[in-house]
Amino acid sequence: MPTIVIDSYKFRFYSSDRFEPPHMHVIKAENVAKVWLQPVQLQYNHGYNLSEMNRILRLTRRNQERLLEAWYEYFSR
Repeated sequence: MPTIVIDSYKFRFYSSDRFEPPHMHVIKAENVAKVWLQPVQLQYNHGYNLSEMNRILRLTRRNQERLLEAWYEYFSR
């Protein structure tokens, strides 16, 4: 499962995600959120407060190109 660490958040996707639109599962401690990458939009949030969720969405937007590149590189194999 490819993982990209950005500011202590693990941005991860799974091989079983292949048939979904590009997205990341953002994990830190017991918290997890699923964020779509095109456009950047929250799918669900389990445990993050509003401030953290806003930070995650900002980080996702700033790193959108890098995250999409990892997604497409992995699934183009």
